[in-house]
Amino acid sequence: MVTRTALAAPDPEEPRDTHRKGKKNVNGEGHIRLRKDGRYEGQVFVDTTDGLRKRVSVYGKTWNDCHDKVVELQDQQRRGLPVATTTLTVAKYLNYWLDEVAKPAIRRTTFVTYESAIRLHIVPGLGRYKLKALTTQHIRTWLNTVGKTCQCCAQGKDAQRAARTGAKPQCCAKGECCKQYLSDPSVRHLLRLVRAALQDAVDEDLIGRNVAKTVQLRNPSARRPRSWDMAEATKFLAVAQRHRLAALWGVGLALGLRRGEALGLAWENVDLTAGRIKISQALYRIQGELVLEDVKTEGSAATIPLPRPLVELLKHHRKKQLEDRFRAGTDWQTSGLVFTTKLGAPIDPRNVNRMFAALCTKAGVRSIRVHDMRHSCATLLFALGVDAATVQRILRHSSITVTTSIYMEVIETVQREAVSRMDDLFGPRRSDNGS
Repeated sequence: MVTRTALAAPDPEEPRDTHRKGKKNVNGEGHIRLRKDGRYEGQVFVDTTDGLRKRVSVYGKTWNDCHDKVVELQDQQRRGLPVATTTLTVAKYLNYWLDEVAKPAIRRTTFVTYESAIRLHIVPGLGRYKLKALTTQHIRTWLNTVGKTCQCCAQGKDAQRAARTGAKPQCCAKGECCKQYLSDPSVRHLLRLVRAALQDAVDEDLIGRNVAKTVQLRNPSARRPRSWDMAEATKFLAVAQRHRLAALWGVGLALGLRRGEALGLAWENVDLTAGRIKISQALYRIQGELVLEDVKTEGSAATIPLPRPLVELLKHHRKKQLEDRFRAGTDWQTSGLVFTTKLGAPIDPRNVNRMFAALCTKAGVRSIRVHDMRHSCATLLFALGVDAATVQRILRHSSITVTTSIYMEVIETVQREAVSRMDDLFGPRRSDNGS
C-alpha cells in the first residue's frame, strides 16, 4: 500500500508495497492512499457543520480525481466554510423533511401533494445519492429525464388498474406507451420542491450549500387560460338548468368558485335574504377520504354578493334538497352542505368532473375543465366591462397583479374593442385617392 501526500502524484515506477518516506504531513494538509479495492482515498482534517473538527475521507477512481476532492475540501476549510459529514441519502433525508419539517408547517392538501411528488418522482430519480454528494449535474440530468418519461409506464399504472379492477390492459401493460408525460409546470414544481428541501438541509447544517439553486429550466411558454365566451356559457347553462346540481354550475360560472370551495359551501354561510355567501372552507379528497379544510389562503376567505338569478337558483336547489331528504328518510346523512348526493353526503370531486364533462357533451360546447369555469367567469366579467380591481375581489386573487397577469390577453382585447368605439370621432373613413 502506498501513502501519498496531496501535493505529489504517485510515481508509476515505484513498487506498490513500499512506503514513501519523507516529511510528515501537517495536520489538515491531507494525504492520499491507494485502497485494496483499487480506489484512492484522501483524508483531510476539517471543521464540520456540527461544530467539531474531524478527519473526513473522500474517494476517487484515480489519484487525480481524489486529489481534486482533497483540494476542494482544503479550499473550503481556508474560506472558513464548515464541511457537511452526514451519511444520509437523499431518500432518507426527504422522508425526515416531510414528517418533521414540512408536515407541521403546511396544509394537509399541500402535504399530500408534496408526499406524492417525492414518492413518485424525486426519490426514484435522486433518492440513491448521498445527501452531501448530490450535485447540480445530478439534479439537472434527473429533471431532463423525468420530463421525458411516461409516468404510466414508470409507475405501472395500467398493470395496477388491471390487477385491481380486472379490466383489460389498455397501454403500457400490453407494451403500448400512452405517452403520459409530466407537464412543464409539474417539472418546475418538482424543482421548487427539491430546492425547498435542500435549503432546509443547509439551514440545519446538514450540507454546505443548496446545489439545486443553480439549476435553471427554460422559460415556460405563456399558458392562455381556457374559457367560454358568453354564447358558450349561455348554451351550457340552458342545458345544465335541468340538471339536479344546476346551482353548482351556476356558482361556478357566475362567481368563479373553485371546485372544492363550491363543494364545501355550507347552508349556514348562505344568506339568501341578503343575497350573499361566505367562502370559508373547501372539500378535498385526501388519502382516500373526503375532508373539509379551511380555504387555501386568508384572501380566499371572503363574503361575495349573489346576483338575483343565482339567489333564485339556490332557493330552488334548497327546495329540491329538502325533497331528497324527505325521500331518504333515516338514510339521510346530515352534512349541512349546499351540494350533496341524494342521500345528503358530500359529493366526490371526481364525480363532479364526470358530470361536468357529460354536460359539456350534451350542450355541444367546447370541453373544458371544471376549474376553467373560474376562468370563464373572469373572461365574461371583463367582456361586460367590469374593471380588474372588481374582478380581483370576486375571484379573491392575492393581488390585482395576479389577475392582470393571468388575463392580460382578455383585458387587451376588451381595451381594443373599447378604443375602437372612438373611430366615429374621426368621421367617415376616406379612400386613398381622397374621394
